[in-house]
Amino acid sequence: MKQFMDENFLLKTKTAQILYHDYAKDAMIYDYHCHLIPQEIAENKRFTTITDAWLGGDHYKWRAMRANGVDEALVTGKNADPFDKFVAWADTLERAMGNPLYHWTHLELQRYFSITEPLNKRSAKAIYDEANRQFKENEALSVKGIMKHFKVYAVGTTDDPADDLAWHKNIAGQKDFPSKIIPSYRPDKALNIEKDDFAAYIEKLAASAKMDIASASDVVSALIKRLEFFVSMGCKASDHALVSSVAVFKSEAEVNAIFAKKMEGTPLTEEEVEAYKTFVLTALARAYTKYDIAMQLHFAAIRDNNGRMFAALGPDTGYDATHDTNLAAKLSAFLNNLSLTGEVPKTILYSLNPKDYYTLATLMGCYQDGRPGKMQLGSAWWFADHKDGMEEQIQLLANTGLLSRFVGMLTDSRSFLSYPRHEYFRRILCNIWGGWAENGEIPYDLELLGGFVRDISFNNAKAYFEG
Repeated sequence: MKQFMDENFLLKTKTAQILYHDYAKDAMIYDYHCHLIPQEIAENKRFTTITDAWLGGDHYKWRAMRANGVDEALVTGKNADPFDKFVAWADTLERAMGNPLYHWTHLELQRYFSITEPLNKRSAKAIYDEANRQFKENEALSVKGIMKHFKVYAVGTTDDPADDLAWHKNIAGQKDFPSKIIPSYRPDKALNIEKDDFAAYIEKLAASAKMDIASASDVVSALIKRLEFFVSMGCKASDHALVSSVAVFKSEAEVNAIFAKKMEGTPLTEEEVEAYKTFVLTALARAYTKYDIAMQLHFAAIRDNNGRMFAALGPDTGYDATHDTNLAAKLSAFLNNLSLTGEVPKTILYSLNPKDYYTLATLMGCYQDGRPGKMQLGSAWWFADHKDGMEEQIQLLANTGLLSRFVGMLTDSRSFLSYPRHEYFRRILCNIWGGWAENGEIPYDLELLGGFVRDISFNNAKAYFEG
């Protein structure tokens, strides 16, 4: 019987073990998409308790705790005792075997604190005290220390176009900072014309761009002006959250009329909403091509499903789910429209619903041109971010495209303790390559296979975003 999460965890063959330990383990990390807060990075945040680090904003853990019947006061409550919250999480985790949270939690205990004991209700007090002691005494557990320890080459934060990026400027001025902290352009609020707060956001965008916005054309001008500022600050990627693709093509005059209706307070039809989004996203995609910005499209999340809890807690609190929307026809139309003028940017396509993987993988193959791996099938995302989900995504990509050109893993996390997710991915990746080699499905060439593993772990992402 194998030891629980030992050095060869998830590595089922000798070849897999060699690929991981000799080629993947020590590769740097290019975490090109996450939700870390730039201010906390700039200020080199130090945590006071493991509760703060783990439960302060982790909606993955919150969902599991609710499923375990934990009172909301111990999940998101501001006044609950930190140790009581930690015990509630420990009790939940013991019941979470089979959930990726179980593996992530124990990888984090091992890699950050050298704690190998399983976390449960019985061990909670000792682990809580030891982790808190290390947070207090160990400089390597500051933000800078963490990024240095895990060889984090670059981090792509998620930033609104109206943001002044002041904290990014602060970080750039710190000569001793161990990682590149790169703003990523996330203009969702400017596209979501159906939202009640859209008009207020347009005012904010206008102020940041130092221009009046009286039309959809002005929105595009303001967004591109802000994109140019982001590019001057080192931006390498954009990010968009969409339920499905958009593909209602109307004239500039028609879309300007739609914008005017919204600003007058007149309700819009679904077609009008989509037409506005198509107009703006198309213009942005062309700008991404001009400035060599990677366009990330995240599809198929249905958000804020519990109205009562949304009213109480707001967004990103664990009440989102996988959508079953259809993607193929509209995404094809959207990309084809850009291709007519040669303006499909390098693009990463994600879906929260794995049913879409074949659609995304085969469609992106229609727009590969001019550079290796220009079109990417994004890594298993959110609810699919687990062992089975990663294996499915990797094997499907191998079957439909070039796995060796894959830009690999990202944390998509709000936590500074999430870097072992890259290790988790790399172990799964090496296990797949190693299994193929030992089964005689591919040549047993460690230099070749090890090179592919290194590329997917780090090199491809660096070349993709910086090349």
